[in-house]
Amino acid sequence: MRYVMTCPIPHTSYLITFMIYFASDFHLGSDGRLTSRERERQIVRWLDTIAPDAEALYLVGDVFDSWFEYRKVVPKGYLRLLGKLADLREKGLPIYFFTGNHDMWVFRYFEDELGIPTYREPIVREFSGKKFFIGHGDGLGSGDYGYKFIKSVFSNRTCQWLFERLHPNGGLWLMDTFSGTSRKANPSDPKFQGEERERLVGFCNSYLEQAPDIDFFVFGHRHLPIDYTLKNGTSRYINLGDWLAFNSYGVFDGHDLQLRFFENENGKVFGK
Repeated sequence: MRYVMTCPIPHTSYLITFMIYFASDFHLGSDGRLTSRERERQIVRWLDTIAPDAEALYLVGDVFDSWFEYRKVVPKGYLRLLGKLADLREKGLPIYFFTGNHDMWVFRYFEDELGIPTYREPIVREFSGKKFFIGHGDGLGSGDYGYKFIKSVFSNRTCQWLFERLHPNGGLWLMDTFSGTSRKANPSDPKFQGEERERLVGFCNSYLEQAPDIDFFVFGHRHLPIDYTLKNGTSRYINLGDWLAFNSYGVFDGHDLQLRFFENENGKVFGK
């Protein structure tokens, strides 16, 4: 939904347009082009920048490079980001959090402490007459059966209960180690591979056969800022990229969804 507020001022009018923002793959806890702490400060600066005109914020997975949420213990750090999100929620900004493949063990912390709903599966939302399919993107499409098996294990409540029996010092160390190993074993490809090889493009095209009214598919996970028109000629696959290299995010102004870059003058959108 898009609102336009008109505030009367002598001899003129003042229009404020509210935007919906999307971002993913901060991977806080892992160093990239910047250290994790420097990147966290950068993300907080971005949040300060978008706050005045934001109608809603969607965090679409892998905000953290690893996370396991014990009943009374959460991973150390991230106070700048968590404090900023709490402040934005207190000021009334709706925020929605999606788990990704690196932070799928976020449970109720965001809901209970920050009032931020947490989603584990993709959702469909409508804004200003446009339909959005929103999710992290991991495990969608054909193939990648090894990861799908691992995800089913990690999502199993019994496995989660058993892991919780580990002392946090050991459990969180294991999570950090596994996340780092996973990232090295599956490096992000810095090039758009075309319709035939991009798994999420294939998923979107298949999904359109049953739901042709989706206007935008919004995903993370791929780590590449992508804007690609799908086979029906109108729907678009938008990948939000990441903040390890690109500082990219999506913004919907009520008419169109565009990818933008924060503190990155050389940002490039792929797939067009």
